[in-house]
Amino acid sequence: MDPKKSVGLMANVMKQKESFIQLLAMAGILCLSVKCLSHKHRIVELEEETRALDQKHVSLTRRMKRTKRELLREASLDSSGLFASRLRILFARRH
Repeated sequence: MDPKKSVGLMANVMKQKESFIQLLAMAGILCLSVKCLSHKHRIVELEEETRALDQKHVSLTRRMKRTKRELLREASLDSSGLFASRLRILFARRH
Protein backbone atom coordinates (compact mmCIF):
# COMPACT_ATOMS: atom_id res chain seq x y z
CA MET A 1 0.00 0.00 0.00
CA ASP A 2 1.25 3.45 -0.88
CA PRO A 3 2.29 5.43 2.25
CA LYS A 4 0.71 8.59 0.86
CA LYS A 5 -2.62 6.83 0.47
CA SER A 6 -2.49 5.46 4.04
CA VAL A 7 -1.77 8.97 5.38
CA GLY A 8 -4.62 10.27 3.26
CA LEU A 9 -6.88 7.54 4.62
CA MET A 10 -5.99 8.42 8.20
CA ALA A 11 -6.51 12.11 7.51
CA ASN A 12 -9.89 11.33 5.97
CA VAL A 13 -10.79 9.14 8.98
CA MET A 14 -9.86 11.97 11.35
CA LYS A 15 -11.95 14.38 9.31
CA GLN A 16 -14.95 12.03 9.35
CA LYS A 17 -14.32 10.81 12.90
CA GLU A 18 -18.00 10.64 13.95
CA SER A 19 -19.03 8.74 10.83
CA PHE A 20 -16.12 6.34 11.27
CA ILE A 21 -17.05 5.70 14.91
CA GLN A 22 -20.66 5.08 13.87
CA LEU A 23 -19.46 2.65 11.20
CA LEU A 24 -17.35 0.75 13.74
CA ALA A 25 -20.27 0.65 16.20
CA MET A 26 -22.66 -0.65 13.53
CA ALA A 27 -20.12 -3.28 12.44
CA GLY A 28 -19.73 -4.38 16.07
CA ILE A 29 -23.49 -4.60 16.54
CA LEU A 30 -23.79 -6.61 13.31
CA CYS A 31 -21.11 -9.04 14.49
CA LEU A 32 -22.84 -9.48 17.86
CA SER A 33 -26.20 -10.02 16.13
CA VAL A 34 -24.75 -12.72 13.89
CA LYS A 35 -23.09 -14.40 16.88
CA CYS A 36 -26.38 -14.27 18.85
CA LEU A 37 -28.27 -15.75 15.92
CA SER A 38 -25.72 -18.53 15.65
CA HIS A 39 -26.10 -19.34 19.36
CA LYS A 40 -29.88 -19.32 19.06
CA HIS A 41 -29.68 -21.76 16.13
CA ARG A 42 -27.36 -24.02 18.15
CA ILE A 43 -29.78 -23.98 21.10
CA VAL A 44 -32.63 -25.06 18.82
CA GLU A 45 -30.48 -27.89 17.45
CA LEU A 46 -29.58 -29.03 20.98
CA GLU A 47 -33.24 -28.97 22.04
CA GLU A 48 -34.16 -31.14 19.05
CA GLU A 49 -31.32 -33.52 19.85
CA THR A 50 -32.44 -33.70 23.49
CA ARG A 51 -36.00 -34.59 22.44
CA ALA A 52 -34.68 -37.31 20.12
CA LEU A 53 -32.47 -38.73 22.89
CA ASP A 54 -35.40 -38.71 25.32
CA GLN A 55 -37.51 -40.65 22.82
CA LYS A 56 -34.66 -43.09 22.26
CA HIS A 57 -34.29 -43.54 26.02
CA VAL A 58 -38.00 -44.32 26.41
CA SER A 59 -37.83 -46.77 23.52
CA LEU A 60 -34.76 -48.54 24.93
CA THR A 61 -36.29 -48.72 28.39
CA ARG A 62 -39.41 -50.35 26.96
CA ARG A 63 -37.31 -52.83 24.98
CA MET A 64 -35.26 -53.73 28.07
CA LYS A 65 -38.39 -54.31 30.15
CA ARG A 66 -39.97 -56.40 27.39
CA THR A 67 -36.79 -58.49 26.99
CA LYS A 68 -36.52 -58.97 30.74
CA ARG A 69 -40.17 -60.04 30.94
CA GLU A 70 -39.75 -62.49 28.04
CA LEU A 71 -36.60 -63.99 29.55
CA LEU A 72 -38.30 -64.48 32.89
CA ARG A 73 -41.33 -66.04 31.16
CA GLU A 74 -39.12 -68.45 29.24
CA ALA A 75 -37.12 -69.23 32.37
CA SER A 76 -40.29 -70.02 34.27
CA LEU A 77 -40.93 -72.84 31.79
CA ASP A 78 -37.76 -74.56 33.02
CA SER A 79 -38.86 -77.27 35.44
CA SER A 80 -35.74 -77.02 37.63
CA GLY A 81 -36.18 -73.27 38.26
CA LEU A 82 -32.41 -72.70 38.23
CA PHE A 83 -32.47 -70.50 35.17
CA ALA A 84 -35.27 -68.32 36.57
CA SER A 85 -33.54 -67.87 39.92
CA ARG A 86 -30.27 -66.97 38.22
CA LEU A 87 -32.03 -64.39 36.04
CA ARG A 88 -33.73 -62.83 39.07
CA ILE A 89 -30.34 -62.50 40.76
CA LEU A 90 -28.85 -60.87 37.64
CA PHE A 91 -31.76 -58.48 37.20
CA ALA A 92 -31.74 -57.55 40.89
CA ARG A 93 -28.05 -56.53 40.68
CA ARG A 94 -28.66 -54.05 37.87
CA HIS A 95 -31.43 -52.07 39.56
